[in-house]
Amino acid sequence: MLIKTISPAEYMSEQPTLDLTRIPAHIAIIMDGNGRWAQSHGMERTAGHVEGVSTVRRITEEASALGVKVLTLYTFSTENWNRPKEEVDALMHLIVTAIERETPDLIKNNVRLGAIGELSRMPAEAAARLERCMAETSGCTGLLLLLALSYSSRWEITEAVRRLAARAAEGALDPAQITEETLSQAMTTAAVPDPDLLIRTGGDMRISNFLLYQIAYTELVFTSTYWPDYSRAEFRNHIAEFQRRQRRFGLTGEQILDS
Repeated sequence: MLIKTISPAEYMSEQPTLDLTRIPAHIAIIMDGNGRWAQSHGMERTAGHVEGVSTVRRITEEASALGVKVLTLYTFSTENWNRPKEEVDALMHLIVTAIERETPDLIKNNVRLGAIGELSRMPAEAAARLERCMAETSGCTGLLLLLALSYSSRWEITEAVRRLAARAAEGALDPAQITEETLSQAMTTAAVPDPDLLIRTGGDMRISNFLLYQIAYTELVFTSTYWPDYSRAEFRNHIAEFQRRQRRFGLTGEQILDS
C-alpha cells in the first residue's frame, strides 16, 4: 500500500491519457475540507457543505463516464454526530435534500444509489427519504454510488464480529471454520469489491476510521485541495497516478511481471 501526497500545483500540466482498460473498479473518497473552504471564503461552515454537493455531482459524473463500477463517498461519520447540533441538523437536511434533487439525474445516468453505516441513528424522516431515493434508483445498472452515512469502520467490524458470534452461539457457525472470506461477507461492503484507490482531499494524511478492513491493499493518494475545489482534472490525474503504480499484493515486482 503506497502513500503519496500530491499538491494541486502538480495538476496544472496537460491532462494525461488514461488507460481505459485499467480504470479502478472501486474508488473511495474521504471528502474533507468543506468547512475550511467556507471559512477561507469568509462564510459559515455549512456553506462549504452546500458547495461540496456540486463536487459530488461532477465527480460522480466523471467516475460514471470513465467506467468506474463503485464510488464510495465518506459522507457522514459516526464521529460527526459529536459536532455542534446546528451543523449536524444542517448536514442531515442538506444530505437528503441533495439526494432527492439529484435522483432524477442519477436515474438518467444509470447510477444506482446505496448506503452503508449505522443508518438507524439517522432521523426517521431523513432515513425514509434516503430509502425512497435508493428504491427509485434500484433498477439502474451502471455506477454504484455508495454513501457511507453514520459510518465508522470500527463500528462495522464490531457489528460483523457480533453477527458471527451470534451464529456461532446458535451452532450455525463453527468458529474454527471462520476465514477472512467469512469476515468479509459479514461486512456492510460484502456485495462490492475492496477499493482499488482511496483519495482524501483537504490536506490531512489519515484514514479517519474509514474502510479500515477493506483498504489493506488499496492505493492511497492525499491532496491538499479542499473538497469544494476538487475538479474533474484532479480526479483524472489521481487515476493516472494509480495507473503508474505497480500493485504487488505482497509479491515481488518480478513475480507480477511474470504472471
